[in-house]
Order: sequence, then C-alpha cells, then structure tokens
Amino acid sequence: MPIRSTWSRPCSRCWVSGSSAREGSSKKSEDRSQKNPVTSPTVSAAGSAQPGVCHNSAMRRMMSGAAPRSRLSWLVPVAAVVGITVASTTVQTAVRPPKLDYQVHTLDNGLTVILSEDHSTPIVHLQLVYRVGSKNERPGRTGFAHLFEHMMFKGSLNVLPDSHLTLVSRVGGDGNAYTSEDTTTFLETVPAQYLPLVLWLEADRMATLRIDRTTFEAERQVVKEERRWRYEDTPFGLLTEIMYDQAFAVHPYKHTPIGSMEDLEAASVEDVQGFFDTYYVPANATLVLVGDFEPADALALVKQYFDRVPRAKRPVPRDIPREPPQTGERRVTITENENWPLPAVIVAHHITYDGHPDAYPLHIAAKVLSDGQSSRIFRRLVYDEQLAVSAFGAGNIIEDPNLFYAVSIVQPGRTTAESEAALVGELDRLKTELISDRELLRAKNQFARDYVFGRSTVEDKASHLSHAAVIHDDITTADAEFDTFMNVTKEDVRRVAQTYFTEENRVVLEILPPAPAGRSFLRPGGDQ
Repeated sequence: MPIRSTWSRPCSRCWVSGSSAREGSSKKSEDRSQKNPVTSPTVSAAGSAQPGVCHNSAMRRMMSGAAPRSRLSWLVPVAAVVGITVASTTVQTAVRPPKLDYQVHTLDNGLTVILSEDHSTPIVHLQLVYRVGSKNERPGRTGFAHLFEHMMFKGSLNVLPDSHLTLVSRVGGDGNAYTSEDTTTFLETVPAQYLPLVLWLEADRMATLRIDRTTFEAERQVVKEERRWRYEDTPFGLLTEIMYDQAFAVHPYKHTPIGSMEDLEAASVEDVQGFFDTYYVPANATLVLVGDFEPADALALVKQYFDRVPRAKRPVPRDIPREPPQTGERRVTITENENWPLPAVIVAHHITYDGHPDAYPLHIAAKVLSDGQSSRIFRRLVYDEQLAVSAFGAGNIIEDPNLFYAVSIVQPGRTTAESEAALVGELDRLKTELISDRELLRAKNQFARDYVFGRSTVEDKASHLSHAAVIHDDITTADAEFDTFMNVTKEDVRRVAQTYFTEENRVVLEILPPAPAGRSFLRPGGDQ
C-alpha cells in the first residue's frame, strides 16, 4: 500500500535495531454533508489560487514517498551544534539546537492550530493529526482508523474520488498519510502559494467526506488484501500482532492498527459512519503548518476554510480501558502459524508512557541493548554465541503504557531456551551493572544526531510540534525533551531496568513453525 502507516515500519518514537524488524450518529448529518460546502481555491494557469469549485476526474487512489525535504540554513555538524566531546566521556549541552518558534491558536469549533514560520525555502508543510488510532476502536469493530486512512482519499462534496493527491501533485506538491495506535495523520507539502489549496482539501473532507456502501466495500477489500500480503503472507509478518495480543489483556493496544478482517467483514456502513462522526471532528484534530508564510496571513486562511466545519455535537469519548498491572510471568507457546520459517522467542515487559520521566532512560536502555549490530543483544546472540540469525529489540514508548521487547530469530540447531536465557541475561545485566560511560555517551550522541537531523525539514519540525502537542499534551516538550534526555544518568538507566524488567512483569512468547512430517523442532530445554 503506497500510503504509509506507522505500524508498517518502526515508529519514529520507537528505537529498533537488528538486521530484521517489524499501527455518533448512524448517518452523517445533513448539515455536515450537504449544507457546509467549503469553497475551493481553483488553481489557475498562472499558479494563483482563486475562489471556485474544483472537480477533477483523474484517478489516483494513493501515492507513496515522503514530502520534499530541504536542509535548513542553520544545520551544521551535530557535534558542533550540541557540543559533544567525543574524546572524553562527557556530553556538554551548553550549546543546543535552536528552539522552535511557533504560535498556538484554537478556533471556535475546537480545532487546534499550530503555526511555525520558516522562510528557508518557499514551501509549506501541513500536518492534520486526528487523535484517533486503533486504541479508540472497540472490541468487534477493529481496523476502522486504518480504514479511514484509505477512505479519506475517496472523495468529498467538492472533490471527486481519488482526486485529492492528484490536485496536490499537479501543483508540484506531495501528500501522504499514516495510522498508528494513537493517531491518524494526513500530510501535504506544497509550494507556499498553494497553501489555500491544501487547507481547502483538508477542510472539505473533514466536513463532507463521502461515505457510502460502494466506497466502503471497495476499501474493505483493499485493506483485506493489504493484510494478506503485508502480514499473513510475509515470513514473521504476524510477530508483532501475536506479541501484542498475548501481552495485553484489556487495553486496546491488544490489537494492531491493521485490525481484524472478521471485524471489518461484520461492519456496516452505519458503523463506519458513526466512527467518523465521533472522531474526525475539529475538536479532535490538530493542524500544524510549518513553512514560508506570515503567521497572521496563514491563520486568516485557516479560519477562512475551517471555520465552516461545524463543531461536534457531543464530546469525543476518551474512555480507554486501563491495563491492570501484571502480577506474574506470562508464558505462551504458539505453533499454528505456517508462515514461520524459523523458531522465535520474544521477551517483553510492560513499560510506561511517552512523556513520563522514566521514558528517557528507557530510550537509553533500548539503544544500549538493541541499537545496531554493536549493541549488546545483537552482539551476544548473533556474533558471540551464534544463537540467532537475527536479534533486535525496541522500547515502544507511545501515548499509553506499552512494551519493551527483545526478539531472537533462532539459529537452526539451537533452542529457543538458549535464546531466552541470553535475552533475559542481558536485561538482568542492566539491573545489576551500570552501563559504561562510553555506552551512555554513544546513546546520547545518537539521540543528539537524530534530534538535530530530525528537525532539518519543515516536515520534521511539524512532526516534533504535533507529537508534543498531541501525545504529550504539552507543546513545550518539543524543545524541553532535549535537555531532559541529555540529563539522563547511568543510575537512571539501572533504576528503570530494576523497575520494569522484573519477572512478574515479563511476557515470554515462544513461536514455533509447524514441524515437517517426520520431525519436530527443539523445545525449551532441548526436549523434542
């Protein structure tokens, strides 16, 4: 599927490594679908935006790739920017990256608007983040957020099906979308003079999205096919889904954003219409603009198009079930999956949420354990003891408490028990030994590098701002977390390891391929 989803690749907030690794009313009100058209800016031959209604018959269902990128003029070598002393084992933060300049506004209908001007290049990047992801889906009706990632490109009152991205690309722009457990995000990058176009496109589909049986049936089939080729027919494609299903009891992180095909088959048009009317509303959205504009002018344009989108009729529900604390180790062996060429073992622990003080030393722990082929897990399991063909891990630190997990794809002739012992051994080592000065420095250097280069484009800056505003509920963390991370100590890393990497908080999954006729795979302890 060309439109990317965060669950199809490691999330940018997720530290992953290794050579192999893995997100109302039953009918739209007449007021919303017919009485609130948003006047479109028609693109003239001269390239200016004029009032009018645009209908385009070109068919372009989706497109892939990231928005155009441009290096900011202030970007300099990372060591110079953050003041890293490589020869010693200290990290000096007297000099830090420039802070982001931004304004925050709230429209009368509840839409949050974040504006950050950047005149380094004549482009504008737009991110519209809806605070709805797979965790907002109820049991028996999963996969809806990802379904709407597709359906939002299927037309609205003033835009024909599959024309949204065609209109954007026709003016030299690019667009994309992705779904995670917590949010659904739509993005466009265009030459600065076409800001009215993308504002109109986003406002029009927020107000008057086309939802009918034909569109729903077609996109349901697209999602089913995507699940087959991306997950069910891919070796180890269901690893993450199996892990989350077993690790969570009640929190909706139990299911991944792709959802259940049985749930989508059972869903009705009225079900998906109700989901849209509940969550895809101004008060549940954050609009971020970064680029070549004057803030007052940009805000006036935002109001021109989005003030016409009506306020939601009822508050957005936030009743997400809380996962109860785990009080004992949970062990599961799974053998049903035929598309599993080698045994695997996963050791997972429940951890805290993004923005919690413990999240930052957990990031350091993840880098030490599993960031690259020189990391502790990969080096021990793949190189030193040759227990695994691949080993990796991640601290999946997102809006609600999630998982820190380590994975071994077991080497033929070795046992899952050996891999489990090695993974647990490396996790326990963090609880008893302080990481070295060099490991701490390396992790902070990597973070500083990612932080600086991760703010080098208008899209990157918008992502920092939207993440802070939506996930942290505090936009000031877009700048403040740099210092928080740089202040993490070796003792902090040991403390969080002792807090979270406990036996009673552990989930161990052994996943075995079906044995060919006449033989069986080694079980834990070497049993046949």
